[in-house]
Amino acid sequence: MRNWLYLIFITFIPGIELRGAIPMGILKFKLNPVTVFLIIVSFNILIIPIVFLFWDALLLIAKKIAFVNIYLEKLDRRSRNVVKRFGFIGLMLFVAIPLPGTGAYSGAFVAELFDMDKRKAFFAIALGVLIAGIIVTLSVEGLLTFIKWNI
Repeated sequence: MRNWLYLIFITFIPGIELRGAIPMGILKFKLNPVTVFLIIVSFNILIIPIVFLFWDALLLIAKKIAFVNIYLEKLDRRSRNVVKRFGFIGLMLFVAIPLPGTGAYSGAFVAELFDMDKRKAFFAIALGVLIAGIIVTLSVEGLLTFIKWNI
């Protein structure tokens, strides 16, 4: 149970989210990959309504922290073309790319920055989280298989 709490905590860290929790659950704690995927993706999706609910307070606090404010400005520049041009699909793809800074937090912030419909944004971000979870899980499992075959 302690391992799961640790993984859930990692899932709620902006910038790390499922990209860190899934590999840790599979590689370090040797947990079932399907179970890790299902639980971590579910908790990562819970981030979306939390950000939407507390957006104003989060933004007020974030803008007072210099490095967070710089991050939000970069996020705005990085996401503007994709999300403005492709809307729902652009937001989904932005979140689905499993790179640091492209997860549920960033997707929810981007949706708020561009004043997107929250219901549509929620589904776009949730689909992106699901796709990212699949990519990360399959990558970790593929890496493990490769190592087993070559050692």
